[in-house]
Order: sequence, then C-alpha cells, then structure tokens
Amino acid sequence: MFVQLPSRRKPHPPWATLLIVAVSVVVFLWLVTEPPDERGELLAQWGTVPSTLLDGRAPWHQQLLELRAARLVTAIFIHADWLHLTGNLLFLIVFGVPAERALGSTRFLALFLVGGALANLAGAWTLASIRSPIIGSSGAVSAVVGAYFALFPRARLGLVLPLGVFLEFVRIPAPLLIGFWILLQLLFTYAGPTFGAVAWWTHIAGFAVGIVFALLSRPAIARRLRH
Repeated sequence: MFVQLPSRRKPHPPWATLLIVAVSVVVFLWLVTEPPDERGELLAQWGTVPSTLLDGRAPWHQQLLELRAARLVTAIFIHADWLHLTGNLLFLIVFGVPAERALGSTRFLALFLVGGALANLAGAWTLASIRSPIIGSSGAVSAVVGAYFALFPRARLGLVLPLGVFLEFVRIPAPLLIGFWILLQLLFTYAGPTFGAVAWWTHIAGFAVGIVFALLSRPAIARRLRH
C-alpha cells in the first residue's frame, strides 16, 4: 500500500478530497442496495454510454433532456464493486491531498470534475460503438495523478513492502511509481481486448489533462503562496 509522507506545515483540511470520497461511498452504498436489474438500469442511465453519447442522429433537445453530457460527470461517482471503489479512492487520497493543498480546494475540485469528464469523453470516443457504460473515477483520479506529477516532480512517497514476515517502509521517488502506473495503462491500452472492454484511454487522457491543468495553474498557485 502507499502512504503519504507527512509535511511539517499545518495545512487546511482537504475538504474537496473528503467530499469526493464521501459522495463516492454514498453512491456505491445506494447502488448495492438496489436489485440487480434496477442497478443495471441506473448504471446505463447515469454512466457514460459511448454509443448513446456520440449518437449524432438524436435531436439536440432530446440529448439535452436526457442529460447526456451530464453523464460524463455523474459516471465519475459510480463504481462496479468494492475493489473498483477502493482502488480509485486509494490513489485519490495519496495523490489528491497534496495536490489539493497546492491547487486550493476549489481549483482541485474543478480539476477532478473537468478532468474526469474530459477523460470519459476520450474513452467514449475510442469505444464509440460500445453500449456498456463507462463508470468509475479512474479518469478523474488519473487527472489528479497527472497534476501531482507536474506539481511535485521530485517528491518522494512512502511505500510499505512485505519483506518476509515484516513490513518495511521505504521512500521511493513519486515519478518512479507514476511511471510504472503509466506503463501499465499503455500496456492495458493495447492488450485491452484480452482483459475486457476497459476504457484505458480514459486513464491516459485524464493524466494528460491533469498535467496541462497543473501547468496552467502555476501562476495561481504562486499567488496563493504569496498570500
């Protein structure tokens, strides 16, 4: 597992990260209490369905009434199972808390929502004929990881490794861990059909959006630090 090394500063509570975690958990608990058939309908209704989103034959007013564009955002908070949920939230907490402290909570929340929506759009475009919904915060979390990479290129993270019967705490450069994560995304992008219809391009697009967002936010971060 990953743990964030503590800082000597006394930062404000990362309310945006906590809010995202709370909403994701509440939505998941709500969905698991629904009958399987209704749960499937909810996933199709509020997830990003590529074939529906990119259906240009539907009139614009129908698309507006069906909130098709809004599903790019609502899909972020829907997860398939506990493993899907905890994996995304783990990376969100590890990389999101320091990124939120640097960007500010409001800007960080905008990164999560806009980055996730653009990532889902990229995933839908690469899977245009798929009728299954794209769900999960993977694209949004990827945007957070990308922003972290741009903001803290020399940071080090604590990694707890099982060595024999003991757990050893080691410090590893964050870019090394992120680079390994990127390689996995690229591998799964081209080996995707073997593992199922997973929107790996959603992860890659989110990561790129996060880097650009962080670079564009540097002047605002500098102003925040001065004040």
